[in-house]
Amino acid sequence: MKTKSLYIASFEPRTGSLFVTVGMMELLKRKLDKVAFFRPVIESSTEADKDILFMLEHFSLDMKYEQAYGYTVDEVETMIANGESKAVLVALIKKFKALEREYDFVLCEGLHRSSFTSTIGFDINLRLTKNFGSPYISVIKGKGKKVKEINEELTIEAESIKRENVMHFATFVNRLAENVCKSLPESLDKDETRSAPVYFLPEIEELDKPTVMEVMETLDCTYILGNDKDLTRVVSQSKIAAMTLDNYLGRIEEGDLVIVPGDRADIIVGSLASLYSHEFPHISAILLTGGFVPSDNITRLFQGLNYFPVPILSIACDTYTTAMRVNQVPSQIRPHSHRKIALAMGLFSSHVDVEEIERQISTAASDIITPTMFEFQLFERARSDRKRIVLPESSDDRILQATEILLRRDVVDIILLGDEVEIAHRSAMLGLDLSLAEIIDPLKSPLMDTYAQTFYELRKEKGLLIEGAKDAMTHETYFATMMVYAGYADGMVSGAIHTTGDTIRPALQIIKTKPGISIVSSVFLMCMDTRVLVYGDCAVNQEPNAMQLAEIAISSSETAETFGIDSKIAMLSYSTGTSGTGEDVEKVREAARIVKVKRPDLMVEGPIQYDAAIDPAVARTKLPDSDVAGKATVFIFPDLNTGNNTYKAVQRSSGAIAIGPVLQGLKKPVNDLSRGCLVADIVNTVAITAIQAQGIEK
Repeated sequence: MKTKSLYIASFEPRTGSLFVTVGMMELLKRKLDKVAFFRPVIESSTEADKDILFMLEHFSLDMKYEQAYGYTVDEVETMIANGESKAVLVALIKKFKALEREYDFVLCEGLHRSSFTSTIGFDINLRLTKNFGSPYISVIKGKGKKVKEINEELTIEAESIKRENVMHFATFVNRLAENVCKSLPESLDKDETRSAPVYFLPEIEELDKPTVMEVMETLDCTYILGNDKDLTRVVSQSKIAAMTLDNYLGRIEEGDLVIVPGDRADIIVGSLASLYSHEFPHISAILLTGGFVPSDNITRLFQGLNYFPVPILSIACDTYTTAMRVNQVPSQIRPHSHRKIALAMGLFSSHVDVEEIERQISTAASDIITPTMFEFQLFERARSDRKRIVLPESSDDRILQATEILLRRDVVDIILLGDEVEIAHRSAMLGLDLSLAEIIDPLKSPLMDTYAQTFYELRKEKGLLIEGAKDAMTHETYFATMMVYAGYADGMVSGAIHTTGDTIRPALQIIKTKPGISIVSSVFLMCMDTRVLVYGDCAVNQEPNAMQLAEIAISSSETAETFGIDSKIAMLSYSTGTSGTGEDVEKVREAARIVKVKRPDLMVEGPIQYDAAIDPAVARTKLPDSDVAGKATVFIFPDLNTGNNTYKAVQRSSGAIAIGPVLQGLKKPVNDLSRGCLVADIVNTVAITAIQAQGIEK
């Protein structure tokens, strides 16, 4: 079965249908650029639909809000009550078909059946999906249900879908207890009416708990102090602090939202002190009631701290009313809920047969690769053959935040270097869950002596003494590099707080370059609007000679192929073909000749100017017979000055996303970060390193 649309819906509320919708959209966005999201019916005309807002923003969908829905519930019920059922269907089909013509794929999400009153005597979602010609995905809530109940629901769903002559794509049984989720597949009745695959997803407690931001927005709290990044902390439970400080401290639990009258300075200061102590659990936020705010002196105390670890909010309500309202705040997945999204997507990927779903969906494949598609493909490729990546810079908060995202998305296994107690304390202060990461303290590790001896053996002919080898292993980058060399880790990512030299030097001394390659070089993966290009070398080699330039071109071509980019190499110069002369042009011409001799299987052109390399119209004028001109994907710059300036100019002027630098030429993958890197940069670089490790292994 192949299709260009899918319709997802459920019969009852709180099934987690948005979670399934997000998982399906991510699968689609890995392969397709133009995907539309459509909710035929939304609940209200006065308040924007949260699912639509989330999908448009999180997936950067190229459509307007008004395109993403048809009617409100009230409008539909009124029209049907007036005998206009057909008019409703015709209007919704018309809007859906317009999207289907304009986009590669349309993903629909229906309101749960109980959103409609009994005046509608049919299942509107099944009626719509049949008229849209879309296969149907049903979502069943498994929370608190026994195997027999789920069996019955699956049978009823399958029969209803079959009765409406709707194509049944799949059923998701969501929010199951962990033990039920594991045993249920074997316990289900074999029912021939259920022809569609059934996927079972466990209940994850954190996904059902609100974040501090959700509490703040729902209750319309005032943001007093803190770091707005900490608003993504999950509220495990709320706690009223109405007792003495001593008694209160003994009752703190991990993830507490502390609700306290705003004039209780003792509780406020005591809560702050508990955050910096290793002996107490870490709260998620402080909510001050009664409209009171901290005094000037208390505020000065907080503002004088280098890092304020939790948000402080204020609300006008009294303490009791506030506590009641907090307990009613629903958990939602929102665009800013990065930690929840990572957890949800990791859960989806690990419990769903992604390959089978992709086989069922017509991809309407094109040559377009957007930055979002490329990022999704990185995650999926890394996840397909999980590797162990060591991150030696655990003292940097960005590294810890990226680690949680990678682990939650089930992309790689992570090894952090550092003191386990300090990492646990710091991650708790940041509201992170790093329980799946392996933590190794080099200074306490039994591997220390072994690695020092190995390093000594590798470098003794260079004059290294055993004492120097032992000292080197106390440096995180050396210890991490030795882990990669010894096979304990598959790759390393460093550079958030270390220099490029600190990252590359140990790799050159320990891992060394591939056979036939004498230098380590780098590329940036330049994610343009509709394609990904490779720029090299823009970060490492200042003035490469012709032989080095050829090696950079060969390494860059191999890197391109590793990431699914069809390699066509342009050796760049200020001259195209035989039109110019000079020392710099001759260097590039010689480099192109060396590439052709060493690797006759590669497509390479040089010297060539950038415009002739990338623009087919210019290429037809300057090099009409070239197989590379106008179609180049790998751009090799003659020197670091040209490369570095060009990639930055393209990045800033076109809005391209530059991923890198990606190091190449080493026997095993080591990659460097910019010290100004963002969490997303770290996540992408780790995924890239894992994919490089897969390629080297093969």
